[in-house]
Amino acid sequence: QVQLVESGGGSVQAGGSMRLRCALSGSTFERYCMGWFRQVPGKEREAVARAYISPAGRATAYADSVKGRFSFSQGYAKNTLTLQMSSLKPEDTAMYYCAATQGSCSGDLNDPTYQWNYWGQGTQVTVSS
Repeated sequence: QVQLVESGGGSVQAGGSMRLRCALSGSTFERYCMGWFRQVPGKEREAVARAYISPAGRATAYADSVKGRFSFSQGYAKNTLTLQMSSLKPEDTAMYYCAATQGSCSGDLNDPTYQWNYWGQGTQVTVSS
């Protein structure tokens, strides 16, 4: 059974850093798309970042709101991606979810028709000012 598990959430002061990890288990996917989303009460879900993983390497994309602050780690373990978050702001406070689908990513981070087949349970990130 395919499972996604997030870890690394917690509380941090504005300007601080945090690392989120998403571990994919129970699959033999040669190619897959993995994404990070965040959501706060009363707002629509927002795609934060995604990575296309293949034997040849990876391709990443980030939302404009986090470019230059969030990035995927270069030293990730097998089937585990680390999202390094720096210069955190109070508006980054949200529940963060990891998702994955076998195959390619969509061309749009927030494509509402893209089928994310697997979801983690979420991890809370709170940034205080």
